[in-house]
Amino acid sequence: MRQLAIISGKGGCGKTTLTAAFSSLSGNAVLADCDVDAPDLPLILKPRVLDTEDCLGLELASVDSELCTGCGICREVCRFGAVLENFTINPYSCEGCAVCTVACPEKAVCLTPRVSGQAVSSITRFGPMAHANLGTGEEASGKLVTLVRKKASELADQYSCKLVLIDGPPGTGCPVMAAITGTDLVLVLSEPTVSGLHDLKRAIKLTAHFRIPAVACINRYDINEKKSLEIEAFCREAGIPLLARLPYTDITTEAMMNEETVIEYAAHSRKAEAVEFVNIIRKLWADIKMRLSGPCDEEMCSKTLPIRES
Repeated sequence: MRQLAIISGKGGCGKTTLTAAFSSLSGNAVLADCDVDAPDLPLILKPRVLDTEDCLGLELASVDSELCTGCGICREVCRFGAVLENFTINPYSCEGCAVCTVACPEKAVCLTPRVSGQAVSSITRFGPMAHANLGTGEEASGKLVTLVRKKASELADQYSCKLVLIDGPPGTGCPVMAAITGTDLVLVLSEPTVSGLHDLKRAIKLTAHFRIPAVACINRYDINEKKSLEIEAFCREAGIPLLARLPYTDITTEAMMNEETVIEYAAHSRKAEAVEFVNIIRKLWADIKMRLSGPCDEEMCSKTLPIRES
């Protein structure tokens, strides 16, 4: 089983658009929407839920009102201000550090399990999918991403799929690390802006740290062609293959409004712009498939990239 992760330094770069398009081109892949804070693939693919599994995050303090004497020590020691005036716990402030359980002289405070979200196994018109819903105010997104990937692997075994397509979260933090660890290839999307180039450098530095081969793609390259050329120059210097330059288009928005992938939308829209855009994506997918079918490029995996943060 091969695994492709699609990431970017910020949201809105086109990860979900490409993941959905690749799903309609792959024919035999499991989808994993690892952007658990804002899962968008279900909006396009309308999955039928098979089962759900709770994800336990940080434990939550709980006060036994029968044992509590109202001495206030727990409020004094809580650095997060989670203990309210009536000696109940604000679940959005509690970090589960357990200081209150140690400080309470009456042993009236204990930690209880807290469900931070649910991982979901489902089926779509293009095959099985794993995704999740993170609870409001919860922070255990990296743990939930790991659970989503676990369910994706289980679905791949169940349905005999040879590929997992991972729609990664934005940024370079813990959820992204959980999404790319152990993958065979990472596609990094960038936009031709100052922040887009900066975020691309950080993402490539992350993939190099985990020794994962990375390729790049510029989305909306024509909104600032000068900055696109800077991104191309960086990719050449860093030894990162730049596989495609996608133009700005309203086709992606129109497809999402129709709850379709751009591949599906182009098939019936009869717009020349849609056909041209999809042809670029088809070529991009063909290149990625070729790279996934071959052995890992050891030089690319182990290369330490001379990346400047400026």
